[in-house]
Amino acid sequence: MGIVCLKKKKTTTPRDGAVGSWLVSSDEPGVPIPGAMRRSSSSSSSTRRTGRAAGRRDTGSALLAPPGAVGAEAEAEALPGVVGVVGTCPGMCPSNEFALRQRLRRLHRLELGPSPERLPDPERAVKEYSRPAAGKPPPRPDELRPPAVLLATAAHLLQLAGQDGEEDDDDDEEDDGGQEGVPTVSAADRGAFVADRLRALRLDLTLQRLSGPPAAAVLEHAVAALLHAGHRLSAEPPSRFDAQLHRAQLQETLGALRRAYRHGEGARLPRQPGFQALFLLYNLGSAEALWQILQLPKEIRNAPELRTAMAIHSAFLERNFARFFRLAGALPYLPSCALHPHLGSARRLALMIFSHGFSARNCRYPLPHLAQLLATDDLEEMAELCRAHGLAVTEGCVHFQKGAFKDAGPQAPRPSRLLVGRKRGKASLLELLEKMCH
Repeated sequence: MGIVCLKKKKTTTPRDGAVGSWLVSSDEPGVPIPGAMRRSSSSSSSTRRTGRAAGRRDTGSALLAPPGAVGAEAEAEALPGVVGVVGTCPGMCPSNEFALRQRLRRLHRLELGPSPERLPDPERAVKEYSRPAAGKPPPRPDELRPPAVLLATAAHLLQLAGQDGEEDDDDDEEDDGGQEGVPTVSAADRGAFVADRLRALRLDLTLQRLSGPPAAAVLEHAVAALLHAGHRLSAEPPSRFDAQLHRAQLQETLGALRRAYRHGEGARLPRQPGFQALFLLYNLGSAEALWQILQLPKEIRNAPELRTAMAIHSAFLERNFARFFRLAGALPYLPSCALHPHLGSARRLALMIFSHGFSARNCRYPLPHLAQLLATDDLEEMAELCRAHGLAVTEGCVHFQKGAFKDAGPQAPRPSRLLVGRKRGKASLLELLEKMCH
């Protein structure tokens, strides 16, 4: 079978505010701005010019999110007298916030004790996200958590993120104490709780100007939790899981983590190669992401995790999908979660190439072989994907016709049991994170 090489077109950066303009930072690859979000392009253009004038210094996320959704940490840095406070809060949630939310009955189900009492539990409560604003008073030291408490909070949230088995998807399911006494909630509600508390965690880091190894350890837990949630909730409807907002938060967290790595240069950061690989896999196909990886020190670039990620990146760009899916099948769980958003695009491009390479009147391609090659969970998923792109499937075979193929665009995401889900096994997310030490 011949591989069809697609000539890479030279791209240019449109003027600010133009359709499809790009917002690029030093930590995340350029991402096209959706039409509904172009209203922020005028302010973002000044950010781009400032970042370039400062020699590609860090400017935050490459994604625009709705106002108040993501990236408010940057606003905290601009508030006078706020940044640089040393936190003294001994628990995951400040006592005054816990008392206020308890009085207003705003405690989450995951912050309550086990059934049947379900009493408010200060040991389970986690500080919720509150957007910084110029009109708010600066946070007191007892409202900010120091590095050790932030790390313990991140570990708690990562553990909660992993307790979202398939059996607890029903919102109306009665709580039975859950795993280790944790009330059972739907996976979507659990993911929303964890995401909100992770944003508060990052804000505490920013307000205290924490970076280097202490911040890196906290942010590694956050990235792992968000990657897991991105795959686990990928089939949820938009009303329960905002994929665009989730991607923005994950890109912001990856950017903050990579800045922490740079500020901790010279310190022992054993997980850095693995998380740099996660960054490249999550931004598969991005020339800027690859360029940033190539600027890393040689000892990090030559780590097995990064070499594998770069091989997958190259296979995707070369449209060598047999090698792409073979390498993807050998990835551990967290890297597979990072690659998961790109599986649909890879399969769509593979079908387009096959439609040209096997376009013949009497040519039939066995469906089981195609499902194995593109690593779908079952034959029905493969047949459904073919039909969505205008390809006929009869008697267990696919009929590739160049004229019949239609680009249906991105398909509705779905979790992948073969390439992602089964790789976790019985291990907790904390255990999987520990295995990433190089």
